[in-house]
Amino acid sequence: MYTTSAAILDALVEAGVEYLFANFGSDHPGLIEAIAQARAEKRPCPKVITAPTEMVAMSAAHGFAQVRGRAQAVLVHVDCGTQALGGAVHNAARGRVPVLIIAGMSPATQEGEARGSRNEFIQWIQDVPDQRGLVRGYVRYENEIRVGANARQIVHRALQFAHSDPRGPVYITAAREVLEAEVPRVSIDTGVWQPLAPGGVNADAAREIASALAAAERPLIVTSYLGRSPGAVPELVALAEQLGVGVIESVPSYVNFPTTHPCYLGVQWNERKQNAALAQADVVLVVDSDVPWIGEVSRPRAGARIFHIDADPLKQQMPLWYIGASLQCQADAALALAQVRNALEEFHPDPDRIQRRRDHLAKEHAAWHRGVDEREQPKEKLTAEYLVASLRDAIGEDAIVVSESVTNFHVVSQHLRRTKPGTLFSSGGGSLGYNGGAAVGVKLANPDALVVAICGDGSYLFSQPSTVHWMARRYAAPFLHVVLNNGGWRAPRQAVLSVHPDGLAAKAPDIDIHFPLAPDYAAIAAAAGGAHTETVKSVAELEPAIERALHAIRKENRAAVIDAHVS
Repeated sequence: MYTTSAAILDALVEAGVEYLFANFGSDHPGLIEAIAQARAEKRPCPKVITAPTEMVAMSAAHGFAQVRGRAQAVLVHVDCGTQALGGAVHNAARGRVPVLIIAGMSPATQEGEARGSRNEFIQWIQDVPDQRGLVRGYVRYENEIRVGANARQIVHRALQFAHSDPRGPVYITAAREVLEAEVPRVSIDTGVWQPLAPGGVNADAAREIASALAAAERPLIVTSYLGRSPGAVPELVALAEQLGVGVIESVPSYVNFPTTHPCYLGVQWNERKQNAALAQADVVLVVDSDVPWIGEVSRPRAGARIFHIDADPLKQQMPLWYIGASLQCQADAALALAQVRNALEEFHPDPDRIQRRRDHLAKEHAAWHRGVDEREQPKEKLTAEYLVASLRDAIGEDAIVVSESVTNFHVVSQHLRRTKPGTLFSSGGGSLGYNGGAAVGVKLANPDALVVAICGDGSYLFSQPSTVHWMARRYAAPFLHVVLNNGGWRAPRQAVLSVHPDGLAAKAPDIDIHFPLAPDYAAIAAAAGGAHTETVKSVAELEPAIERALHAIRKENRAAVIDAHVS
């Protein structure tokens, strides 16, 4: 018998979905049976990755898609499993990462009218008025499969949305009777379900941007996620070199520009000071960035011309957003930058002006580099800067790093000094807990890579490490988990100081954000997944601990956790 569930699995295979990150429930008998049938008949079927918690399942699919660029499937249980995805759906939506979420629904019948009719008490309790509404504000597409005959078409349509800019998660549901229903086999031509072709800017826009960049004294490019398309990075490098344009990264979620390049002017985050490069810029080109600057404390100089190229220039899911751009273009970054470079042929930029820019940038980059180098020197106490620098030297340029270090986000971005696209990722969102599951997904996407997750102690707990490390062992996906342990949540204290610098909370010794009786973070991973564990409290302990942890990963094929107590 060929069922809706079997048709869904066939659609996933047709679409190139390799993994089904699954948290099975009572709404999934049809899918479980279809998977067993495919295995028995040796037909293609996505590999099932059992994920005991939904946040980790979604984060793993998120990490996989960041490496491969293709959505994987996440299977969850009715409204309860959908709600348990909450923070991870936010991250994928804000990060514009394609993920296909499939959720069952409570049966629609209760007297045996169809196979799959209600036979457990929970199926009345889990029947809610608008299950799809739980994620409607975060997904690019949501739909219910009402009849199984077009289930495959709906899966392909959902993935077409997921992979078209602005990309993001999609959500489909089906009641248990529908998943059990016998359906006809249909023939699918996947060529007609391709995502929208990427587009560039129009010729007039390319000329306007090229002209402004060529005539400026201090042009600047700001980006955050241009590197999600590795082909865009060399285009950005070529434009910066051709014109002598500085580049800064604002809260980067990818490697957007090699940090060793003389045009690179560093990373900005939540610093409470004006960014010097922004203050000098007379022309600013923002490419693929949600928050290019924080206007209350740092912004381009008055009168600067601002241009904006983005996969999502309207920021469709952000109710409040504007940067004062006189020209905004929805375009693929790689195509648009190539068009701007081609348009420069009309303007013949002044070579003396370009050389002055290059000389200025070389000095600014050297100063930035000296500052980074000074901050990462060993001190009496173990610092995050020294730890990240030591880790950088130990893992090399080809390792893939997943960063969710919150108040040390800028430290990781600066001191890792990444130069290769595709070797540094963050969630792109604001719901903590992405790091562990994402590391598992990254490892599944690139089994030969050394994968490292760097997080704070708060975000380590949010990542649900018992589930993460059980999965890492179960599916042979070992990685290095580095916890920058500063004893609690530092971000709320920084927020209080920024709004009430002279308030009572700023002076209080305790505002309920510390973890004075902290768990043994590394031991959680050891108990759940047999991970190698290290606790580091001094500079002298760090490098030997990193060496032992990497040995466990490379030689023993097991994950390792370094709980590093940083000042």
